[in-house]
Amino acid sequence: MKTTITMCLITAVAALGISCADNREFLPGEVWLDENGVAINAHGGGMLYHDGRYYWFGEHKTEGEGGNRANVGVHCYSSRNLHDWRDEGIALAVDAEGSGSPIEKGCILERPKVIYNKQTDKFVMWFHLELKDRGYSAAMSGVAVSDNITGPYKFLNAGRVNAGKWPLNVSDETRQAAEAIAAGREAEVADNDRFLVRDFAVGQMARDMTLFVDDDGKAYHIYASEENQTLQIAELTDDYTAHSGRYVRAFVGRSMEAPAIFKHDGKYYLMMSGCTGWAPNAARSAVADAVMGEWTELGNPCIGDDADKTFHSQSTYMLPVAGRKDTFIYMGDRWKPENAIDGRYIWLPVTLEDGRFTLTWQPSWKL
Repeated sequence: MKTTITMCLITAVAALGISCADNREFLPGEVWLDENGVAINAHGGGMLYHDGRYYWFGEHKTEGEGGNRANVGVHCYSSRNLHDWRDEGIALAVDAEGSGSPIEKGCILERPKVIYNKQTDKFVMWFHLELKDRGYSAAMSGVAVSDNITGPYKFLNAGRVNAGKWPLNVSDETRQAAEAIAAGREAEVADNDRFLVRDFAVGQMARDMTLFVDDDGKAYHIYASEENQTLQIAELTDDYTAHSGRYVRAFVGRSMEAPAIFKHDGKYYLMMSGCTGWAPNAARSAVADAVMGEWTELGNPCIGDDADKTFHSQSTYMLPVAGRKDTFIYMGDRWKPENAIDGRYIWLPVTLEDGRFTLTWQPSWKL
């Protein structure tokens, strides 16, 4: 009888993706190896839990400063327990140098995120894309799809977003001023709205980004826009491959990037960073009753030494741990732009209390 109960418990726990032997430590900032003993190469990444496995998608970096450009593509790893990672290969490969493709070798391809569409049975990847040799001026979003979670993903298109569309919360004054300017009349646009108006016809900028699928199946694209001055939150179409045209501006003029979102007890929480390039800064946090806001800022969620530097990391994803109620993991990157491949991963447990979330540095910790 005792053996039967033990085996049932092992089976039940394994169904949640957690092994009885997985009482191991996470070591933020150390070199993390895959099952082949090779350093995991998935920077600025996101996670998708599907059919009992976690799939980690991230930027494949190469050595040196040139490794900050996309020389390979998007790497994928999978795990049942968040410790043992199997190399699933390159999910989306960049196109050959000289091909003229938007994703040719040498472009900038950042923060890939993958979501699953139950209606189409497709896996959809979005990422921030900068065209080769154009610096960060393009500020495009790229989309790719696959029938298989690990790929290969087929690149669909890339471009600016929501061209010719006003956000749901644009002011009448700004809309009227923009219409007057378009008609050749003089009008004054509020300082915080000038980039929104400038890019209305060609499409809004989209840089650091994440994706979020709500409980009702609606998906959202959250990205730094308007020269990184304002965050925009946009609804995707039912197949997740384009924008529906419905979007809002959040934290106008606050200069935030690196958005990461999660939902808990009916409320939505965001973590973001300031805009200081590769250098770390104090994180920001916010809460709302709906994805599109209104959002209320909660301040820096980090506590303790180096909290003003987010423990020398920058947010990329908030991971709900499968089968563990109220358990979330902060996923961050410790960038090393002088040798991109040596960037490290900072994962920390999220504490939820009194309507906000916090992070405390731990050099080692267990679930």
